[in-house]
Amino acid sequence: MSTLQPAEFGRRLAALLIDWALCLVIASFYADPRVVAWPPVVVLILFNALFIGLFGQTLGMSLARIRAVSVADGGAIGILRGLLRGVLLALLIPAIIMDAQRRGLHDRAAGSIVVALPKR
Repeated sequence: MSTLQPAEFGRRLAALLIDWALCLVIASFYADPRVVAWPPVVVLILFNALFIGLFGQTLGMSLARIRAVSVADGGAIGILRGLLRGVLLALLIPAIIMDAQRRGLHDRAAGSIVVALPKR
């Protein structure tokens, strides 16, 4: 993991916006997000738990060329830590309070770091 660099805020934000748009589309199949606000948030939390927990990336993160990995070993963080990260991300405030490694409170609580992937 020594060659991986923390991802820039702009790439992280772009990934989150892509994921949020996808969550809005998926949630609209069973509820109107303009009327009921919580379904897209639940989808976002579940996406984080499953995709980041198991694979280290959501679709938005893949397109932004970033990955969330365990700060301890550079591997996947697992579903439970992905769920914790997703819940805290949904609260938004923990995500914008970052340390010098650009780790938000949600990343620190989950033991993860979002890194930029090397160029292809």
